[in-house]
Amino acid sequence: MSWDESDKDKENKKDPWSGRKKEQSPPDLDEVIRSMQKKLSMLFGGGAKNPKRPNGNGAKTSGPAPTGFNFTVIIVVAALVWLASGIYIIDEGNRGVVLRFGKYLETTMPGPHWRFPRPIDSTLIVNVDQQRFIEVGYRSGTNQQSSSGVRKEALMLTEDENIIDVRLAVQYKVKNAQDYLFNVRGPDVTLKQATESALRSVIGKSKMDFVLTEGRSDVVANVETELQKMLDDYGTGLQVSSVNLVEAQPPEEVQGAFSDAIKAREDEQRFINESQAYSNEVIPKARGAGSRIVQEAEAYEQRVVSEASGDASRFDQLLVEYELAPEVTRKRLYLETMEDVLGSSKKVIMDVKGGNNLMYLPIDKLMQSSNEKSSTNRFITPPEKTAPETSGRDTSYRDRAGRGR
Repeated sequence: MSWDESDKDKENKKDPWSGRKKEQSPPDLDEVIRSMQKKLSMLFGGGAKNPKRPNGNGAKTSGPAPTGFNFTVIIVVAALVWLASGIYIIDEGNRGVVLRFGKYLETTMPGPHWRFPRPIDSTLIVNVDQQRFIEVGYRSGTNQQSSSGVRKEALMLTEDENIIDVRLAVQYKVKNAQDYLFNVRGPDVTLKQATESALRSVIGKSKMDFVLTEGRSDVVANVETELQKMLDDYGTGLQVSSVNLVEAQPPEEVQGAFSDAIKAREDEQRFINESQAYSNEVIPKARGAGSRIVQEAEAYEQRVVSEASGDASRFDQLLVEYELAPEVTRKRLYLETMEDVLGSSKKVIMDVKGGNNLMYLPIDKLMQSSNEKSSTNRFITPPEKTAPETSGRDTSYRDRAGRGR
């Protein structure tokens, strides 16, 4: 390259020292503004037949020039678009919280609404019908039961100083959108901590056997009441829908011993039930027997009293008869007494006057043999009996006996 080249040629060629083209100068700012105004004027149809006007270099250029009317239209259209951006729609089950310069203004219900567009107003949408839930002591769908954090949540101390593993699930929803957004930082985290606190409080006031057996419903009700009270005090804007005690059991390390204790308790209850059934069976029988004995004693008492009263009345009557005829009454009493005494006897002993022997008549045996014969020959005509031969002694005895009678 020769050193006598003109400046125009140097501009089109490389610098021999740097090897770079000369830097071009930045565009003129006035020229850029005029170009934008021209494009806007053509867009809104303004100044198509305007005369030529000088440019910045003194030369005259032709084209539309912006007018005051065109700027007004632009401003009006932009304002309408800006105001139209303030229209918003709240879906069913949601609430809209309107903020003006970051400060709470109002809460809007489902439907179309309008507010000042940004940056004046802004809207936060909160779903108040969504059922949300938290889990304490376990995580559903994951294998995290053995993690230290979850076990720390689940293990709790009871009133009788026993450790119990409790797993709880809570369903809740947003009750107040304003409180939910502004009163508490992290209301869901606050709910979880309040749930764990309420659960530990209720378990700490209950015995282990009560929690594991018949007290599950009471524990759930107490936890729900205490948790809702804490949420209202904190102003979280949350409403507890339901509390479910998923599981309550002793820790894994002592489950074997606890199973043995439960089995022993069940055996004890079974023995109690069996003894109660036996008691229910024996006691009514004993009461019935006792009532029967009492009634028999009362009947005996009435009978004895009646007989005594009858004997006393009969004695009074006999006394009257005895005073009228003493000898006859005395003899009649003797005969009646002997009849009563000897009437039930089946043995007869007869004394023979002037003799030394007593004759014994086995009347009971004779009556028994007579009854047997009559039952055997009930339908047979008995043969005629002949008088047995008797000795003279027997005949004379019978004659004497007949005369004696």
